Order: sequence, then structure tokens, then C-alpha cells
Amino acid sequence: MYQYIIGIIQNNGHRVLAINDMPDHVHVFFGMRPDQSLSDLMRKVKGESSEWINLQKFTSSSFRWQEGYGAFSYSKSQISAVCHYIETQEQHHAKKTFLDEYQEVLKAFDVAYDPQYIFKEPV
Repeated sequence: MYQYIIGIIQNNGHRVLAINDMPDHVHVFFGMRPDQSLSDLMRKVKGESSEWINLQKFTSSSFRWQEGYGAFSYSKSQISAVCHYIETQEQHHAKKTFLDEYQEVLKAFDVAYDPQYIFKEPV
């Protein structure tokens, strides 16, 4: 799946710096060119990867991503730290859940949010 998602992002002219997943989410860190909106790219990544996952029959039922996504920008000086964070997801989530960590990031970035729009635990 990594290579497929990387291909979608690269085919849209962006550069993937790190990618990793957990059972309930995926982190992708990339350098983004300014002439495409993030929402357009995420629509393509989620739509095209869902279609591919279903065509490959990787799941017993129809696969689709949850609605929405989280996106944060980082400076060039933070590239190494963000890549390390993404590469060590299992260690992070052994200590706290994705949802807890996501809410911490929202607070750290001073992002106002309504809890009803936060990602849901997978069923």
C-alpha cells in the first residue's frame, strides 16, 4: 500500500519524505508543490488507494477511508524529527492511542475543533 500511495503523491508532483501506518491510520510526510490544493490531493490519495485496495481484495468487505484528514505543516528544520516520529509509530502508540495523540497535536498547534468531527475508533 505504501508504494501505491507514494505513487499517487509523486504522480501529482509532490515528494514523499516518510510514510508509515498503524491498523487505524496512515502518516504521510511530503513536500507539497504550491499549485495543487491539499484537499484535491487527499481526495485523490484516498479515492485511488481505496479503489486499488478493493480491486486487490485486501479486505473481506469493501474498504473506504473515514471522511476527513489531519494536515500540519512543518519547517525544513523539522524534517528529521517528523520523519523519525513517523518511522516510530508503533512505539508512540504503545504509550497512547492515536486519538489521544491527535488531540494533543491539535492543542499544540492551537487548532480549535469540535469533538464530533474527530476521527472515530475503528469498528
